[in-house]
Amino acid sequence: MNFIVIDDDRVFREATCLLIEDEGHNVETAANAEVALTRLREENFDAALLDLNLGRDNGLMVLPQLLKVRPNLPVVMFSAQGTVKSAVQAIHLGAVDFLEKPFTREQFHAVLARLQKFSHMGRQIERLEQEVSENKAQTLEPLFDFETPAMRSVMDVLMRAAKTPASVLILGETGTGKSVAARAMHTHSHLAASPFVTVSCPTLSKELLESTLFGYVRGAFTGAIKDHWGKVKAAEGGTLFLDEIGDLPLEIQPKLLRLLQEREYERVGENIARRSDVRIVAATNRDLKARVAEGAFREDLYYRLNVIPVEMPPLRARPGDLLRFAQHYLKYFANQCGRSVTGFADDASTIILQHPWPGNLRELRNAIERAVILASGTKVVAADLPAELRAPGPAGTSPASPTVGSLVSLEQLEEAHIRHILDQTTSLVQAAEILGIDQATLYRKRKKLGLEQKAAASAKP
Repeated sequence: MNFIVIDDDRVFREATCLLIEDEGHNVETAANAEVALTRLREENFDAALLDLNLGRDNGLMVLPQLLKVRPNLPVVMFSAQGTVKSAVQAIHLGAVDFLEKPFTREQFHAVLARLQKFSHMGRQIERLEQEVSENKAQTLEPLFDFETPAMRSVMDVLMRAAKTPASVLILGETGTGKSVAARAMHTHSHLAASPFVTVSCPTLSKELLESTLFGYVRGAFTGAIKDHWGKVKAAEGGTLFLDEIGDLPLEIQPKLLRLLQEREYERVGENIARRSDVRIVAATNRDLKARVAEGAFREDLYYRLNVIPVEMPPLRARPGDLLRFAQHYLKYFANQCGRSVTGFADDASTIILQHPWPGNLRELRNAIERAVILASGTKVVAADLPAELRAPGPAGTSPASPTVGSLVSLEQLEEAHIRHILDQTTSLVQAAEILGIDQATLYRKRKKLGLEQKAAASAKP
């Protein structure tokens, strides 16, 4: 927990800080009401300890000001001249407890235990409010009663790993549902009542990512006008999900390794080692072994993350689930848009099953949302689906292969090009020469893309 002690007596402040830190909590101090109010506006605290006689100020007058800034902040008042009347007034004004100075360690521990209960309840309320908000803002995620054996196996491993503190590494192409699987794992774990915090590694610069992840102190860099607790602190007791870990800058990797091995970290600009109790789940669409070989990813970090690895199969390798996902999205968007669309016509179902879905679940979700909006009848027909799904490709190629200039990712372009070259060549050797890569790399890419084995055997040129 993160405490603030508000007292004009320096000796008492320092003694109280020692008690709090001995219990493994963080604490800051304020000698007067003005400083306390400033700190509360700048930083989130789990609880405050407020003196009744605060120099020129009266603690009973300061209490409402604190609660105006932080309405749900648990405040414990204490005084060397406490009376029943002042204690009753403090509780009436919103304090959760009252301590008379000098108090014993045992009395303080009893109050601390009550504060921890208040803090836990507050975090649960915030988490539930956040989940309700996210559920309203986000589209419905895929079902998890998969028919594809490969997906059943993946979810079985995740659910078994969920009950343990082991690190989990989720691999797979973009859009295969890695983040959804991570959240499902958290929901079914012993940490379900604790925070689930996501950090997207490629979206921030090295400096911003480090400060976002570990936090920083005032003056650590230009613009750091106040202390800030990072995502590690926010995930305390719960799950920290590191999305696209393969893009984590090399400079930050030793700090993440320390967090995994020693459960310690330091905020940027600070030399104080802080303990952390978080469970790490990471995901990436990159080949981490290749990144290690290239020197772009630490080998020791890879092995710390790779305790329980699972790979999410691409959507094209899950035909048994494809139409169920499509129907799932159709029902959701029909309800959301107020449309009376109930299913798919045969021609639409055929296109959905034949399309390779290089964008996986994200592409499917967008395609179905569009189809539901444009459908003129009670069923989605082929004409309602995006044109790139319906456009016939060259002979021997998958339908709707992306081309240079299309609004697709480099990964999708690479996949389409590899498919085309494999279809136009008679051996892996020939295909590898045209692509400018060695056979081993081509083999790994084919396996990752779920492509069928070439009928022709490889031969030396």
